[in-house]
Amino acid sequence: MRWLITGGCGFIGSALVRRLLAVDPPPAGGVEAPVDGVVVLDALTYAGRVDNLEPGLADPRFAWVQGDITDAGVVARVLEQHHPDVLLNLAAESHVDRSLTGSSPFLHTNVQGTQVLLEAWNSYGGGRFLQVSTDEVYGSLAEGQQADEASPLAPSSPYAASKAAADLLVLAAVRSWGVDAVITRSCNNLGPRQHPEKLIPLMIGHALRGRTLPVYGTGSNVRDWISVHDNCEGLLRAALQGATGRIYNLGAGQQRNNLQVVHGVLERLGVSPDLVRHVADRLGHDQRYALDSQRAAAELDWRATVPFDAALDLTVRWYLEHRSWWEPLVPEESP
Repeated sequence: MRWLITGGCGFIGSALVRRLLAVDPPPAGGVEAPVDGVVVLDALTYAGRVDNLEPGLADPRFAWVQGDITDAGVVARVLEQHHPDVLLNLAAESHVDRSLTGSSPFLHTNVQGTQVLLEAWNSYGGGRFLQVSTDEVYGSLAEGQQADEASPLAPSSPYAASKAAADLLVLAAVRSWGVDAVITRSCNNLGPRQHPEKLIPLMIGHALRGRTLPVYGTGSNVRDWISVHDNCEGLLRAALQGATGRIYNLGAGQQRNNLQVVHGVLERLGVSPDLVRHVADRLGHDQRYALDSQRAAAELDWRATVPFDAALDLTVRWYLEHRSWWEPLVPEESP
C-alpha cells in the first residue's frame, strides 16, 4: 500500500510517517499497516520541518515533495508520479490565536486546500481519503457533557470553523462523488516535536529560560489530552478499517484544566509555580472539550493506552534533551 501524507513534516504528520516507516515502533497490539511507499506533501510553513522525519528520510520507500495542497497542479503531479492508494490529510493551519488575528491562511489551507485535494483525489480515482479534524468543531461543552459524532457543530474560532467547513466538504464529496472518505476528530495531542507556540512546549521553553508563564484567564479551561502515538494509532485504524462516510472521535478521557497542565510541566522541571502569570483571556475561549469515543472503540477496536502523566514525562524529557530543536523557534525577548 502506498501512502500520501499531506502535512507530513508537522507534529502529528511526522509522527505518523515515522510510525509507518517503523522509525517509531508500533504500540503493543498496534494495527499492521502495509507500507510499500510513503510520500509526504508539505508546504514547509513555520510549523513544518523536514528533520522531523529523520531517520526515515533514508528509507528507500520514502519520498517528499515541497508543495501547497491548494495548488491543484502540484497535487495532480504528486498523484501521477507516486500513485498513492490512500491519502491522509494532515495539512492545516492549526493555531487558534493566529486565526483570531488573521483568518485568511486558515480559510486558504484548511478549506480551499481540502477541496483541492478532494477534487484531485476524485479525478485520480483514489482509494481511502482520511480527513484529520479536531474536537474544537463541537465548541464548548458543559460539565458532564461529551460530544459524539452526531453532536452539532458549534465552532468558536476561525480555526475551528475552517476545520468544520473542511469536514462538511469531505462529507459532501462522499455523497456527491462517492469518495471513499472518513473523518477523525481528536482531542489535544502532546508529545515530541510540537511547535513551541502550543501550550506544553511553550511552557517548557519559558520555564527553562526563567520567563513568566502566561496562562489565559483563570486557567480553568478544560481539555482532553492524548499522546500523539495513540492518535496516530487511531488514524491508521480509521484509514484501514473505518466505514466510508463515518466520523470517528479519538478522545483519551484524560481531562485536565490548563493550570493543572502547566503545574505538571513545572513540577517535572523543578521550577517554581511563582512564574505563572494570568493574562487576559483569549477571545471566545471555549471552557471545556470532551469526546465520546465509543464508536472508535466498537468499530475500530481503538482506545487510548498512554496515560497522561507518562506522555507528559516523555514530552518534557524530549524537550530537555533537544533544546537545539526548539530554541531557535522561540524569540529571545520575553513575551
